[in-house]
Amino acid sequence: MSTGQPTPPDLDPSRLAALRARVDDLMPQVLSDLTDLARIPSVSLPSFDAAHVAASADRVAELLRGAGAQVEVVRAGDGHPAVIGRVPGPPGAPTVLLYAHHDVQPPGAESDWDTPPFEPTPRGDRLFGRGVADDKAGILAHVAALRVFDGQPPVNVVVFVEGEEEAGSESLPALLAEHHEALACDALVIADSGNWDIGTPALTTTLRGNLRVVVELRTLRHGVHSGMFGGLVPDAITAMCRLLATLHHDDGSLALTGLIERDDAQVDYPPERMRAESGALDGVEFLGEGTLASRLWTKPALTVIGIDAPSVDEAANLLTPVCRAKLSMRIAPEEDPQHAVEVLTEHLRAHAPWGAHVEVTPTDSGRGFTTTTDGPYVDAARAAFADAWQTEPVEAGIGGSIPFIAEFAEAFPQASILVTGVEDPDTRAHGANESLHVPEFARVCLAEAVLLERLGALRT
Repeated sequence: MSTGQPTPPDLDPSRLAALRARVDDLMPQVLSDLTDLARIPSVSLPSFDAAHVAASADRVAELLRGAGAQVEVVRAGDGHPAVIGRVPGPPGAPTVLLYAHHDVQPPGAESDWDTPPFEPTPRGDRLFGRGVADDKAGILAHVAALRVFDGQPPVNVVVFVEGEEEAGSESLPALLAEHHEALACDALVIADSGNWDIGTPALTTTLRGNLRVVVELRTLRHGVHSGMFGGLVPDAITAMCRLLATLHHDDGSLALTGLIERDDAQVDYPPERMRAESGALDGVEFLGEGTLASRLWTKPALTVIGIDAPSVDEAANLLTPVCRAKLSMRIAPEEDPQHAVEVLTEHLRAHAPWGAHVEVTPTDSGRGFTTTTDGPYVDAARAAFADAWQTEPVEAGIGGSIPFIAEFAEAFPQASILVTGVEDPDTRAHGANESLHVPEFARVCLAEAVLLERLGALRT
């Protein structure tokens, strides 16, 4: 294992041109393979067919074998399968671990899609379909980089493709422990983030942590006639509305005390760009205070993501006795998720309206992450991005969470972690009409190949 060396010299222009030409030649087959892989509906949530996730793992294994890797499909207990591939490099070369995941989010209502979610469809510069970006394009970026070198990369390469990232990565700690020696590395490239804009790459430097809880509020032993008792006895839905309203101040900032808040993200994020990328309607105000980037990247946020209550079409004239809500909370990268759960739980219990009975059940949580922004591997990544895009990368935070990165950082504390990705502001990952910008994807593939080339000069 290397201990870190000075950044290698600039890449010879003729070598960069050769790598670019090689990627261009490979892209038609890479896109064909991506399309085939994205046709597999590998949703990892428990209510979906696990056979599709297994089929996806087998296909990933085939792709890696075809790129020259020695491959095994592994599981931890009853978890979904992951794929580990290994391609040795020259003696003394660093070891680079390339991460992606082959499971995907549920497609949601097919009526919300312009084209079938599991039939990838090209339109203009974009390829539409569930998983074409998040994260099967990340897998194919790794495959493309290996193909560039015809099975003889300039570094030792380990590829780890997880099968349950979208379901919380429950098997990941066990997999990292069981295969720790095989996965040990000097640098870890995580292809599960995004770029700043079309034509502008980004290295992700911070990620918020996350937690989710279910709140159950009761006011009655059973439902009763709203005319007979309304106006005297509180119903659970109204009480829940009042309770949830206590979570935010009038400006939309979080009304919890004792959480870490930072307002130091200095990247310019124009309001008009934020409105266009988020789809916020004209006149809808942004929440909170501070810079827009800080509100997204380093400050806590809370969203009500689900409520169990009678539907409008099926509602009876009744005082509802119980109401449940699911809350999703993002926390500052340095925040302890357990502490945040305690703060949220204390607030909800203390603000229960009209003596309502409130129970809070945590469902899952994940730590945030702040990566180093210096060192030879980070310098090599910046240079590789500049080579591929012909412009310097932005160091950006992400408002979302990738909890497994903290797991990797704990398992391999000596490794430099490089968080990259294929997404752009219009990718719509997790939503209907998810898509991949194909020319940008080609730059991602080139950047990864150039990164391996540059890291190959860091010899022990």
